[in-house]
Amino acid sequence: MNQTYLTTDQLAGLIHYDARTIRNRLKDAVLLEGTHYIRPFGGRKILFIWEAIQRDIGSFSLGRAPATTVASAAGIPMANGGLAHG
Repeated sequence: MNQTYLTTDQLAGLIHYDARTIRNRLKDAVLLEGTHYIRPFGGRKILFIWEAIQRDIGSFSLGRAPATTVASAAGIPMANGGLAHG
């Protein structure tokens, strides 16, 4: 299966979001590492997987978000697995 890898700026142009919003609000909240993006060779560079984003982009607005995202809406996920409510 071929995958299309995009930089943050390229993704921003396709989904009409500011690149800062993708980095600060969407990454690790709705765009998940290993599913929607990768860090090639374990580096700092992030490449987004376009096919995974296309597949999942409508799920959140239809209330079909993955369980991990629904749980995080109830609080801020902590490193130990708990939630901080604030």
